[in-house]
Amino acid sequence: MNIKTFTLTLASSRLIEGTSSQLRGFFATKFNEYTLLHQHSADKFIYSYPLVQYKMINSAPMVIGINDGAEILKQVYDKYYEIKLGDEVYEIVERGICVKNQEFGLSEKIHSYEFATPWLALNQENYMKYYGLKDGGERLDFLRKTLTGNLLSMSKSLDYRVPDKIKCDVQVNIRKCRLKDVNVMTFIGGFQANFIIPDHLGLGKSVSRGFGAVVKKNDPEMNFNNI
Repeated sequence: MNIKTFTLTLASSRLIEGTSSQLRGFFATKFNEYTLLHQHSADKFIYSYPLVQYKMINSAPMVIGINDGAEILKQVYDKYYEIKLGDEVYEIVERGICVKNQEFGLSEKIHSYEFATPWLALNQENYMKYYGLKDGGERLDFLRKTLTGNLLSMSKSLDYRVPDKIKCDVQVNIRKCRLKDVNVMTFIGGFQANFIIPDHLGLGKSVSRGFGAVVKKNDPEMNFNNI
C-alpha cells in the first residue's frame, strides 16, 4: 500500500539545542485543538501509532505527518515564526517541506535499516523478561519478536493487513537514554526485514517523541536465505 507523508524540517539562525519532547511540546501547546499533534483526547492518552512524529536529527528539528497527520501538518507548518524549546527561543529562518506518497508494507525482498534515533523496544514488563534471559541467542530472538510486533502494530494502526509472515533480524547494542527524566534502556544499530518502511518513521515505543526513527541503508539486496 501507499501512505502519504508530509515531512517538515526547520532551521534557525543559530544551532538549535533541544529535544524531540520539547519540539512536541511546542506544537502541542501552540496548536492544542489538533488531537493528532499531541495524542491526547479529553485528558486521556491515545494509544495508537502516532500519525505526527517529532525528531531531532543532527540538531535539526523534524516533524513527520502520516496520512491524516500529514493533512493537519500541512495546515499548521507555517503558522509561527519562532519555536520555544525549553527556555530557549529560536527564530525560524527556513522551512523545508517534502510531501510524498510512499510505499509501505511487506516486500519480496529483504531491506536493511539503521536506527537514526535509539529504539525504545521494551516496556517495563518486557525489560524484566529480557534481562531474565541469560543466553545471548534467546535475547536476540526476543528482540526479533519485539521488532515483528512493532511492525504488526504499526501496520494495524495504518489500516494495513500484513498478508504473510514478517522475517527480520537485528544487530543492536544497548544505550541508556532519558525519557521524562527517567533512565530507560534503548538500542542503537540496525535491522533487516522483508518490509518497506519510509525513512524516519518510528518503530517501538515513544515514537512521537523521536525514538526508533529508521533510515533505509543502501546495502546489496538480500534474499530470504540470509534470515
